[in-house]
Amino acid sequence: MAAKNNALNKPVNLTPALENVVGKGPMTRAQVTSKVWEYIKANGLQDSTDKRQINPDGKLGAVIGNAQISMFKMTAAVSKHLS
Repeated sequence: MAAKNNALNKPVNLTPALENVVGKGPMTRAQVTSKVWEYIKANGLQDSTDKRQINPDGKLGAVIGNAQISMFKMTAAVSKHLS
């Protein structure tokens, strides 16, 4: 079982651009990741042929950039909006 005091469970502040996607902060990094994925799935932003690629819309593009991005690089892009 994971420790409760790890970095994923520490509340962080969000930039306004990220709050437009996931809702009002602060929230934990784990919650942010979960809500970003909820947004991606709800808006059909995964590439139809390669589900590992994300095609951002305007709101998500303000956070991770407007070009297609790998889901593995997306976490690093989102983390720039956390403090």
